[in-house]
Amino acid sequence: MADKIKEEHKSSPFLIAFSAVILGLLAGGILMAVIGENPFAAYGFMFKGSLMNMERIGNSLATAMTLLFTGLAFAFAYKTGLFNIGCSGQMLVGGLMATIVAHYVFLPRPLYLIILILSAIAGGAAWAAIPGYLKAKFNVHEVVSTIMMNWIAYWSIYYFIPAYLKGPSLETESSSIVVSQSLRTSWLSNIFTGSEYVNNSIFIAVAAIILIQYLLSRTTLGFSLKAVGANKSCAEYAGINVNRSIVLSMTISGALAGLAGLSYYTGYSLNMQIGVMPSQGFDGIAVALLGASTPVGVLLASIFFGILQSGKGFMNAMTSVPPEIADTIISVIIYFTATSILFEKLWNGFFHKIHEKQEEKAAAADKQTQEAQ
Repeated sequence: MADKIKEEHKSSPFLIAFSAVILGLLAGGILMAVIGENPFAAYGFMFKGSLMNMERIGNSLATAMTLLFTGLAFAFAYKTGLFNIGCSGQMLVGGLMATIVAHYVFLPRPLYLIILILSAIAGGAAWAAIPGYLKAKFNVHEVVSTIMMNWIAYWSIYYFIPAYLKGPSLETESSSIVVSQSLRTSWLSNIFTGSEYVNNSIFIAVAAIILIQYLLSRTTLGFSLKAVGANKSCAEYAGINVNRSIVLSMTISGALAGLAGLSYYTGYSLNMQIGVMPSQGFDGIAVALLGASTPVGVLLASIFFGILQSGKGFMNAMTSVPPEIADTIISVIIYFTATSILFEKLWNGFFHKIHEKQEEKAAAADKQTQEAQ
């Protein structure tokens, strides 16, 4: 009977992420209690502010979509052995390209949306291909080059918006994109009972998740990219073009970050502001880590963070809990996710004890069976 016992269970990425989320919420609750607030009431208002009606659900989804794209961008690079810190800059450039199209290109709606999406993809992909090339050709570390590219994008936007896209009243932001030229659509807004921010990036995100999942798990290209990330020497020995894979991996990652710019600047805000480095590019790292760098995990993590971000304002309005508490919760979750090896050891130890007890019971049952015979 002992031989029939299944192989010892191991902790899963989902279990580790769940542990990090619980500890993050617990840490946030402790902070709320320290300042004299009821954590349960505050969390109730936070989640109510995100989910209490269809309009707020739509707003939360719109917030989550930008995080989803930056999370996918970082996760894809990470899966292929690269650390793309440049999602913010790639998001800016992708958003700029889409904003230019929104202001100057007028075509029938279906064709226009295709051009709009492709412009954002091209902007983000081109911006990420540069550090990819530097990594492949000169072994320049992608962390350094992508951070530098972030600031080049930042100051380029700082110049370009006032010079060519300035709004009628403010020099610090571009003129607003008309709704008919944006990702917003009336029928989707009606489904979410008047949500102003929900837009077609939801469908683009679904397509991106499916394509990335298929690429990484079902294609030769995906296998090659992951092989290079796992071991460059072995991949090169197997006949894989390592330099080409590095550039291609960064390009795809940048394309996803460009879609984040599309989602935010032509779907959520409808304009671009100078002097703002989008935090979603860095928040995407947290989303990817919590989602174990898998497309489905990134989807779930982005929705969770979208709920926290969308609900913190309502929590602050209904209580004296500052909205920064939500950012603290996210930070703690990131910290515990980054120390996932600790949770892995704890859960594996717990499962090991259960396994030992099962073996003892099975051995005792076998002994009783032998004695009875």
